[in-house]
Amino acid sequence: MADVGPPGELGTTAGLKTKENPPAGRAPAVIVTIVIATIVGLSLWYLSRPEPLLVQGEADSTRVDIAARVDGRVTGLPAVRGQDVQSGAVLVEIDNPELLARRDEAVAAKAVAEAELARINAGTRSETVAVRKAEIDRAQAELTLAQQTYDRVRPLVATHVEPQSKLDDATDALQVGQRGLDQAKLAYDEAVAGFTREEHEMAEAKVARAEAAVGTLQALVDQLAVTAPLAAQVFERNVELGEVVAPGVPLLTLVDLGDVWLRFDLREDLVRGLKVGDRIAARIPALGDRSVEAEVRLIASKGEYAGWRATRATGDFDLRTFEVRAYPIDKVAGLRPGMSAYVDWRAGGG
Repeated sequence: MADVGPPGELGTTAGLKTKENPPAGRAPAVIVTIVIATIVGLSLWYLSRPEPLLVQGEADSTRVDIAARVDGRVTGLPAVRGQDVQSGAVLVEIDNPELLARRDEAVAAKAVAEAELARINAGTRSETVAVRKAEIDRAQAELTLAQQTYDRVRPLVATHVEPQSKLDDATDALQVGQRGLDQAKLAYDEAVAGFTREEHEMAEAKVARAEAAVGTLQALVDQLAVTAPLAAQVFERNVELGEVVAPGVPLLTLVDLGDVWLRFDLREDLVRGLKVGDRIAARIPALGDRSVEAEVRLIASKGEYAGWRATRATGDFDLRTFEVRAYPIDKVAGLRPGMSAYVDWRAGGG
């Protein structure tokens, strides 16, 4: 039988073992406490940190609607959608025969006015002066004849050889002859003097009016070829060959790819703290999620009923929407209007 020793020693050994067990039992509790504290701390940090928002916008650019200033039928469409055009390039060709006829009529009227002015500037023709001189001689001869007739009839009437009516006829003929001579002399003087200053000015005014009419119609004729006002790209084409177009109706839309910006429509609570000149980093999925740094240059409220929201939003009241335009700091190759842009936006500021 094994020696178990004295009872006192056995009790002492058992007592020592019983005293060492409590520290080994507290270790799991400490670990659990630490884990719980860590979880609570991480939860509080996650709940208290600012919530990230992914704001979606899109690339936009200057768009120019091209309309005709005249009506007519489309006969040519040299430009197609997506084509790059230079300033002055022909986009649409229009035919209007009535307008061309009115232009030709105005050109003819101008030629008539110019010819009239040239005639007045040349003065009275020498043949006209000679005719006026011959009319004076003829009037003078008629007056001499009337005077001679009067001189013969007067004594005869005085001796009652001829009736008084003969003297009256001779007197009337003498007066008519005198007035005819006076008129012939005035016509001769007018022919020699030529046209007056007022007639010159009137003829010049008629020429100017005719030139203005031709210029107006020619300007409209020039608009039969609709041209690009700037170097841009054809974005939309709203007309086809053979269609009849009216003035002011957009035919094409051009986009200026040299003036592209990023547009975001944000609730007013998201633009708090944002100001012109701030810079934001945007991602362009169409360019392989390329990061583009852009500068804010415009913050403007949209219409009262503009309800488009860039992010999910719920609340008990309506918030106005603001348009934010951010222009890339450096030129971005391949950035085109309509491409989506994403910005990690944190609530409470940009």
